Amino acid sequence: MADLVKHILAKPIQLADQVIKFADEASNNKQECAELKSKTEKLAGLLRQAARASNELYERPTRRIIDDTEQVLDKALSLALKCRNNGFVKRVFTLIPAASFRKMLSQLENSIGDVSWLLRVSAPNNSTDEYLGLPPIAANEPILCLIWEQIAILYTGTLDDRSDAAASLVSLARDNDRYGKLIIEEGGVTPLLKLAKEGKPEGQENAATAIGLLARDPESVELMIHAGVCSVFVKILKESPMKVQAVVAWAVSELVSHHPQCKDVFAQHNIVRLLVGHLAFETVEEHSKYAITSNKPTTIHAVVLASNGSQNPNHVVNKLTNDDEFKSRVSHPSGSNKQPPFKMHNVVATTMTMKELLPNSNQKTVTMKENAHHTSSHSLSANTLLKGRELEDPATKAYMKSMAARALWHLAKENSTICRSITESRALLCFAVLLEKGTEEVRYNSAMAVMEITGVAEQDSDLRRSAFKPNSPACKAVIEQLLQIIEKANSILLLPCVRAIGNLARTFRATESRMIQPLVQLLDGEREAEISKEATIALSKFACTENYLRIDHSKAIISAGGAKHLIQLVYFGEQMVQTPALILLCYIALHVADSEDLAQAEVLTFLEWASKQSHLISNEKVYTLIHESKSRLELYQSRGSRGFH
Repeated sequence: MADLVKHILAKPIQLADQVIKFADEASNNKQECAELKSKTEKLAGLLRQAARASNELYERPTRRIIDDTEQVLDKALSLALKCRNNGFVKRVFTLIPAASFRKMLSQLENSIGDVSWLLRVSAPNNSTDEYLGLPPIAANEPILCLIWEQIAILYTGTLDDRSDAAASLVSLARDNDRYGKLIIEEGGVTPLLKLAKEGKPEGQENAATAIGLLARDPESVELMIHAGVCSVFVKILKESPMKVQAVVAWAVSELVSHHPQCKDVFAQHNIVRLLVGHLAFETVEEHSKYAITSNKPTTIHAVVLASNGSQNPNHVVNKLTNDDEFKSRVSHPSGSNKQPPFKMHNVVATTMTMKELLPNSNQKTVTMKENAHHTSSHSLSANTLLKGRELEDPATKAYMKSMAARALWHLAKENSTICRSITESRALLCFAVLLEKGTEEVRYNSAMAVMEITGVAEQDSDLRRSAFKPNSPACKAVIEQLLQIIEKANSILLLPCVRAIGNLARTFRATESRMIQPLVQLLDGEREAEISKEATIALSKFACTENYLRIDHSKAIISAGGAKHLIQLVYFGEQMVQTPALILLCYIALHVADSEDLAQAEVLTFLEWASKQSHLISNEKVYTLIHESKSRLELYQSRGSRGFH
């Protein structure tokens, strides 16, 4: 950096020396040349001072100011050359207007002001309370001067000054997208990341906030990735105070939401594991209210004893899953009413017990004993790190969980690899607990994360089979919370929960119909159109041709009174809900054409009417479905006497 600045300054210093020499040798316009020499000497002194302080100069304004200064000195040299003694005839025909000297002196004065400002703004001991003024070069763009000042402080100021500068950049980036672009263009990312890595907690928080706000487009995020934002964020998520970690989690969500292609880079740095760890803290860990209360052996020695009786690695888990106590404690949320009431802490306990036993059951006794010593010694340092987190206030803990869930939500979106990492951890169990017990913000971000994970699972059959097994306690716990929210139907969580249940439509068994009734209730015409639309789309995933249990689900929808609701939505509903409702009705008619309820609702007559509505059949899929379902209905039913007009 210093060598580069010296190289930039070399030519203008040489030009200044030449201007001084030729102005001193002038034979005409001597008074003007004397003023020209005086101004140039002052400028040359400042340029040499800048060369001596090259280690401290901030490159971006240095380039701009020195480039402009070089152009001014080049013009001054041309003017000084015209004033030399080149003969009487040449002097007569080379008349220099007085305005040219006035203009040149003004430009030199501006260059002096610019270089003076550059030296002051780059001084490491400059107080942030001192107003440096506006350099002439920034007269047409005053905000650029302020950005230069703050970034220069980030490079050379004390930790407290750098924290204040980061806070100023946060205000600028929040106010205007263009200011954010300027901060990035003027080299603000690197010192912000350095402050986030090395600063005090307040400075780290300000720097992380600024980075999140600057992530407005893929190009900006890509630049941050190359600058090392991932490694800095990983360090903070491991070591920094929880308040700073929460802001970093928010910043991660901003970066990946504006540049989805960077998700895999974050995943390679183990961001997912760290975020899940923060999500699980005091949620499903041993010291929380969801502590493992099972009488089953969970110590390493006990696991060894439990696994000695069988070489089969699944022996212990099978014993657990076949145990009457296990069956009584973990009932499926969609099961019969004869099962005991659902207990979230029991599901957590059982799942954590299984996770304790499964990884160890296929290892040899000697290996386990060797690992026991390592685990116990490692836990001492881990406990030391946990003490700081445990002392945080409840609001900070809740904010940390909320931002961790938000980051996982955006990381999981349309990414099978990350979703698999999330579901293989304790995250699903955490989401279930947080959906039940978290603050409103925590619950919302958790619901959105579950929605995105289930959305990926809907398209990825391997993920669906591994993460959402019907007998998985974590899956059951999540579904239970989703259904409870849908049944209440009075919160901002409703839409993501409806979508999540729809995404899981192909995971439910034929006997599991509990989710149908609350979804059908959302088809009521008095509901908001968007809610009815999402409920219709979710039910369509149960009744569509791709669902193996479409007939059972279609019958359940009819039994819940879905047919009449759908007819009303198509006939009287808003345009956004009409087509999805018609598609669902066609699926039901196609699969359960012999239904007496459909005959009483005169669905065949209704479809006749719908097939003549141009705004409903403009979609080729809808047109085909209407005619196929009509053909099926005509085999079993006759047209009703009452028509639709």
